[in-house]
Amino acid sequence: MQDIVNEIAEQIKAETDRGKVADYIPQLAAIDPNQFGISIALPTGEVFSAGDAKTLFSIQSISKVFSLTVALGKMGDAIWANVGREPSGDPFNSIIQLEHEHGIPRNPFINAGAIAVVDAIMMGHEPKETLAEILRFVRFIANDDTIAIDEKVALSELATGHRNSSLAHFMASCGRMKHSIEKVLGVYYHQCSISMDCVQLAKSGLFLVSGGVNESTGQRVISEQRARRINSLMMMCGHYDGSGEFAYRVGLPGKSGVGGGILAIAPGIASIAVWSPGLDRIGNSKLGTKALDMLVKRTSWSVF
Repeated sequence: MQDIVNEIAEQIKAETDRGKVADYIPQLAAIDPNQFGISIALPTGEVFSAGDAKTLFSIQSISKVFSLTVALGKMGDAIWANVGREPSGDPFNSIIQLEHEHGIPRNPFINAGAIAVVDAIMMGHEPKETLAEILRFVRFIANDDTIAIDEKVALSELATGHRNSSLAHFMASCGRMKHSIEKVLGVYYHQCSISMDCVQLAKSGLFLVSGGVNESTGQRVISEQRARRINSLMMMCGHYDGSGEFAYRVGLPGKSGVGGGILAIAPGIASIAVWSPGLDRIGNSKLGTKALDMLVKRTSWSVF
């Protein structure tokens, strides 16, 4: 396994078309695109890494998997009154479907859906309490209390998040928001600004590998049924309007973020994190996707 990740990192290093960093968020625009990391975490506790696997990056929309898990733990299936479970087929920050569907986001992994999830889990609490709950959960599943939020990234998003603000206001106009938009977006931007490296991120996905149990720590995180359902949503919706292409090329449940990270799950086998800051035209890591394609070809881990 170590030979495989070393080979992938070496091949990715030679790539010249590395995509484009997310320059609409100033803090992300300054990141060197010539970086790549990969980590594979096994239920046994073993981790195999290569490249820049210990370099911290903003997980961005990968955090939506964790906030959804928190929401399901607090509310159960009642969360689905606020957000759907269907692929969007549109960009992650599109407002078009919200109008057609009366302010109910298509799924929890597009921006509007994740904002709706944050609104749901606040339950009258102050933003700091809600954010602390999400961060505690991420630290718990990764078994790492050093994981923190990059405040510079959060403030950068807050200063430029006009599209997200418009999504929240539209949902509010349809009577779908229960809390102050300013407070909800504050939690959302900080959630997206959680900073992790590939090793931490791969470990955080282990509970989705083994039916809701993190075998490396022996702790049950969620039920087996809930783990299966989260994986299914990652497969269908985890890469926005590129989810079908990702399923075709890689064939694993996965969730991307515009920070360049991707968390992928090989059920029963491994949790994989890759990071390369350059994005494709849809907003998914260009070389991260290519690396996962290489990995699946070498291991036959595709679920298909």
